Amino acid sequence: ALKQYLEEQLSSKTEESKALRFTIRHLEVLQEPVGELYEYKDDILLRMMLRATLLRAVYARRQLYEVMVQFWTDHFNIDQSKGECKWLKAADDRDVIRAHALGDFPAMLRASALSPAMLWYLDGRVNRKAEGDSKPNENYARELLELHTLGVHGGYTQSDVMEVARCLTGWTVRDKDRFFKGRVEFDADQHDDGVKQVLGETISAGLGRDDLTRVLGIVALHPATAKHLATKLCRRFIADEPHAAAVSAMAQSFLTSKGDIPTTLMTLFTTAEFRAARGTKLRRPFEFIVATLRAVRAETDGGQGLTDYLLRMGHAPFHYPTPDGYPVESEPWLATLLWRWNFAVALTEQRIPGTRCDFARLKQQAGGEAAVMAALLGRQAQVAEREAYHASGNGLALLLASPAFQYC
Repeated sequence: ALKQYLEEQLSSKTEESKALRFTIRHLEVLQEPVGELYEYKDDILLRMMLRATLLRAVYARRQLYEVMVQFWTDHFNIDQSKGECKWLKAADDRDVIRAHALGDFPAMLRASALSPAMLWYLDGRVNRKAEGDSKPNENYARELLELHTLGVHGGYTQSDVMEVARCLTGWTVRDKDRFFKGRVEFDADQHDDGVKQVLGETISAGLGRDDLTRVLGIVALHPATAKHLATKLCRRFIADEPHAAAVSAMAQSFLTSKGDIPTTLMTLFTTAEFRAARGTKLRRPFEFIVATLRAVRAETDGGQGLTDYLLRMGHAPFHYPTPDGYPVESEPWLATLLWRWNFAVALTEQRIPGTRCDFARLKQQAGGEAAVMAALLGRQAQVAEREAYHASGNGLALLLASPAFQYC
């Protein structure tokens, strides 16, 4: 049954409900071509992105896909507030993250490298060949190696960073032309077309724009990349301190499948370490809010009422300022426990604008309060838990704020 469920979750043929498709269609601005996004105010785009993200996470049938969208959003993090990322991040979310979240990693990496939002965020658009005392801009090259592929301990050197930066010179984003604003272009005159050495491999002179292809070909399926991604996925799904056996199995699966994400995930979910990990990972605030709304079958418009709580807990999508993305480990999120309790109380008392929880209907559908307790706890409630539930005055909020629900 688990294998069948995973295959369904990983399949691109699994369709979303008509209701969700209809709701998202009302946010059609997010489907506009890159150049058209500039016609909208950046704060409107951000609100629409946040709303679409929340609605998909709450109502999607492909829950694992939405989880991986969040994973890759952090992995290829772009701060929406920087420069023209205010407009371009909407296209990046659609054309890079969502388009490749359950595809293959090399294709996603290339899409990210040529994303106008990423070229803006990490200054790739101003990376030019060195002249005189100048040097190429190494910002994106460094993060490509440190965060997106090999990892900080992946064996690269400062020389590799500079050589990769040379390979990536000449790519830019059209800025001033109103008809083609946001278009990614390659300027051969600004490209360093000499010989380069990257991670011990020679990249011949004269390749022009294909230097990018050669660099990505070296790093996308490098053993260090496989280990780095496997470690991050294990931290996300198993434990803050990854198990070596699980990391090794996933890294091998990644390499054998040539970076196929569903194959790598299927390997993860069949490890003994994953099966033994239930109840050990603290839900991050976004995951907690989404899990809560799904668990109590709440109705929501995904609007400002929810966004305000995510902002207070420090976990609103598209708001993280540095390239490493929101932390996946539990410790940074322990300070949000009070706000989680506040959210649970506000939800059960119908005090979140645009969101409603019908507890009477939930009890009826579940078959009584005992069944509700069992569903939220993932097991039968203990005597002390039942007593606290009835004595608290708001048993549903108490369950949602309990360790058994907070940890998954």
